[in-house]
Parts: sequence; structure tokens; C-alpha cells
Amino acid sequence: MLRRKATLILLFCCATAARAAEFNGESAYRFTEKAVSFGPRIPGSDALEKLRQYILSVLKPLGCEVTLDTFTARTPLGPVVMKNIIARFPGQSGRAVAITGHYDTKLFREFRFVGANDAGSSTGFLLETARVLANRPRKDDVYLVWFDGEEAFVEWSPQDGLYGSRHLASRWSAEGVLWRLKALINVDMIGDKDLRILREASSSEALTNLIWQAARDLGYGRYFLNQEISIDDDHMPFVRAGVRAANLIDFDYGPNHSWWHTEHDTMDKLSPKSFQIVGEVVLESLRRLESW
Repeated sequence: MLRRKATLILLFCCATAARAAEFNGESAYRFTEKAVSFGPRIPGSDALEKLRQYILSVLKPLGCEVTLDTFTARTPLGPVVMKNIIARFPGQSGRAVAITGHYDTKLFREFRFVGANDAGSSTGFLLETARVLANRPRKDDVYLVWFDGEEAFVEWSPQDGLYGSRHLASRWSAEGVLWRLKALINVDMIGDKDLRILREASSSEALTNLIWQAARDLGYGRYFLNQEISIDDDHMPFVRAGVRAANLIDFDYGPNHSWWHTEHDTMDKLSPKSFQIVGEVVLESLRRLESW
């Protein structure tokens, strides 16, 4: 009887640990809500610095290695100090996978833009992913990266936009990190209640296929459509550097995409269910990437 009780206790503890390691869409939504509460989060602003300190405070007890990747970006409005946040969860294989997204919002002077979906959702998604990774064994290093300066200050161009990802791709190339990367998955605008993620045309076909298969196997195939869209996003500097990278983005936000980059990009347009779907798919993809 004593041995049976001990076995039951062990099974209960294992089940509890497994539940603790599961992605929680409600938690990701709350992280996003907290990010949005800081207001417009423009690179170099006090609001973005407050968000940055909040992200660091969440990461601190999780046991990951945290680095601030600080650089000065040359923008059309002058030099701006930017800071990517990099959290590394070490594995044993010597290889690595990166999950990335941006945490800045676009500058608008004519209205107050809080960017719940763009980029509150990627901010909150990565924080919840960090919580999950802290409770999971892993084969490969996993990097979580919050990019600064994804948005253009004036008009999107090769020189105005993707500041943080362009900088990190160059830095990781020089440091040899890129050659250890099996894959990079970038998330952007994934909180929309009406979730519809299309295959991004410039993304790695093999990696996209793996993610889409994971979605189908989890019963989420209807949210990951077999239609293509071309989006210049934070994955592209890595694609150009030869990394197998994929971009997960729902770029159909509101009626006729009318909520994107407007004052209507607010928390009421988002759903914990969408976070849950993308979170489960990304974590299952991460598990499958261990065999690459």
C-alpha cells in the first residue's frame, strides 16, 4: 500500500509539472495587457524603457541568461539608442532555435497608438513562452528575442525599419551564433480574435511545412491557411543571412485590415484563444525541431 501511494504521489507530481509547463493563452493575454498599459512604446521613449524593465523583471526568476543588446540606430529622425532583449535557455546539443518578435510600437503624432496586437501580442507571447520554457527540459539552446525598432520612423524602407533584427543578424553572424541556429520562428500580430495565419512567401519552406503540419496534428489546421502572403518582417535579415526562418503573422486585422496602425488596435480586438493556438503550435514545432 505504501509503494502504491508513493507511485500515485509521483504520478500526481509529474502531471502537475506537465500542466505547469503548458502554454496558457490567458496568461499571454495578461502579459500583453500589461505591455499595452505602458502606452505608446516608441524606441527611445520612457514608456518602452518601463516595458523593458518589466520584461526583465519577469525573466529574472526564470533561470535564463538575459542579455541587453544595445546599439545606436541611424533613423530619419536622428540617432536612437535601441535595446534588443535576448533570453537564452541553454540545452545540451550545441545547436539552437530562436523564437522572436518585436516589442516597440510605431510612432504616430496624430493619434495615440497603443499597439495591442502590433506589437503587444508578440511581447506577451514571448513572456508566456519564457514561463513555459523555464519548466521544460530541452535538447537545444532556445533564444527568445524581443526586437527593438521593428517599425519605421517615417516610411518603410531597407534603411527605415527592422533596426533590431538587422543589428542582431549582423552581430550573431560575427559571433558565430547564426551557424548554430537550426531555425528561427518570428511572431507578429498573432492575437487577433479572427485568427488567420498565411504562409509567408519568403520563409523557409521546410520550416513552414513543419509548423503547418504541427498545427494540423493539433487540430488547428483551419487557422493556418495554405495561402501565401509576402511580408517584410523581422525574420528577413536572418533569411538573407541563410538561416531557416519563418514568419507567423495574421496580416488581416479588422474589416479590410482597417485596425492595423490605427487607434483601434486595442485589447478588445484580441483573444486568449488565439494566443493559445499559436503557443501550442510553436511549442510543438520546437519539440519537432529537436530531431533536425
